[in-house]
Amino acid sequence: MSYYLALGDSLAVGVQPDAAGASVPTGAGYADQLYAALRPAHPGLRLVKLGCPGETTASMINGGVCRFREGSQLAAAQAFLRAHRGQVLLVTLDIGANDPERCLSAGSAGALGSALSCIQSVFTVTSGNLTTIVSRLHTAAGSGTKMVGMNYYLPALGEWRSGLLGQEAARLIAQLTSSYNRRLESVYGQYSVPVADVFGAFATLDFGEPRPVAGLGVLPHNVALICQLTWECAPPPRGPNQHANRAGYAVIASAFARAGGL
Repeated sequence: MSYYLALGDSLAVGVQPDAAGASVPTGAGYADQLYAALRPAHPGLRLVKLGCPGETTASMINGGVCRFREGSQLAAAQAFLRAHRGQVLLVTLDIGANDPERCLSAGSAGALGSALSCIQSVFTVTSGNLTTIVSRLHTAAGSGTKMVGMNYYLPALGEWRSGLLGQEAARLIAQLTSSYNRRLESVYGQYSVPVADVFGAFATLDFGEPRPVAGLGVLPHNVALICQLTWECAPPPRGPNQHANRAGYAVIASAFARAGGL
């Protein structure tokens, strides 16, 4: 028997909005889809999901968002890795998206200067927290366990559809997110952990190639992808919602597979 341990925030859980608009765990997340792709070659593989919707790097270390017997998601993951040393085939980790979320919300509301100041202030803290997380997981897993991290797509690109101010905000936040992702990637690199380039897979910086999207008009390539791969442009009650849809989670799963050589 072997294990695939999925860690992180709501994306690791596979959250999507239900018919009433509530964000709920599903079995169609990237971890579920990646597990389904891996299982034919590893018949005894089991998926263990410890992700927590709303988790930040700080709460993953200290707890406080979801309940874990060990006190936090990180502690629970360490305990699992130690108890199953040599049996864990893969660990995936997506964490850090919720840390600057309040900053991106500020930007989408038009306070771009405040968003810039805010997101810069969380860079150092988030990088330090992620270093702690990856270091502890690396030690608990030991050699022979593949770990793959993740950078992030940008739901705020949906602001493009709100006019000139929204377009300005989308361009600025895309650059900020690029910088933020580089900080995350730098931490993973310190431990030789490959990174699933979800930011690139969603073509986040590509404002070119305008094309028609059914019901939404003509949109830049990256905005069109956000609308097609997430619930961000969906009408109420399901949208707007930043979580990936099934197709979006499939793109994320493929990014993990490529990064990990799976």
